[in-house]
Amino acid sequence: MTTRSNKKSIQRQGFKTSEYIVYPAHGVGQIVSVEEQEVAGAKLELFVINFEKDKMTLRVPTAKAAAVGMRKLSEDDIVGKALDVLKGRARVKRTMWSRRAQEYEAKINSGDLIAIGEVVRDLHRSDTQPEQSYSERQLYEAALDRMAREIAAVKRLTETEAIREIEAMLAKGPKRGVAAEPEEDDREEAA
Repeated sequence: MTTRSNKKSIQRQGFKTSEYIVYPAHGVGQIVSVEEQEVAGAKLELFVINFEKDKMTLRVPTAKAAAVGMRKLSEDDIVGKALDVLKGRARVKRTMWSRRAQEYEAKINSGDLIAIGEVVRDLHRSDTQPEQSYSERQLYEAALDRMAREIAAVKRLTETEAIREIEAMLAKGPKRGVAAEPEEDDREEAA
């Protein structure tokens, strides 16, 4: 009887223990177990998710996994599309930084690998460009970290190898120099 209940708790909502998943607000984590807890007199079944890099454990009710946006790792084709996004021209809106920062943060926390790739692309600075502000750098590094962790998990690479792959794709994008004229770039995009 115990083997039956153990088998039952191994897979829930299409997720399995020891599987790597993406939790939108925290990135890639691993389901280490499924446990039952009693909360306010009701039994609740929870995924126990370990985020090793952040040294954090999260408990998510199995019934709420889809509602909170928890998902399986991206398929290879999505990873390819996200990497292709990096080769595109940065699309920086002409709005106040605080508004753009909120949009970037929302994309990072969406858990959508392609949207995260857009943030990496838009905030990337080459050596020939001016320094980033502290907040730009923080958002860029958060997006780069999220993207690298998922690509590393999907392709079975180290995070360092995944970052190298991301940087190689960024290098294939349009050259971004100090003398770039934004008005010209905007006309090209509109055409």
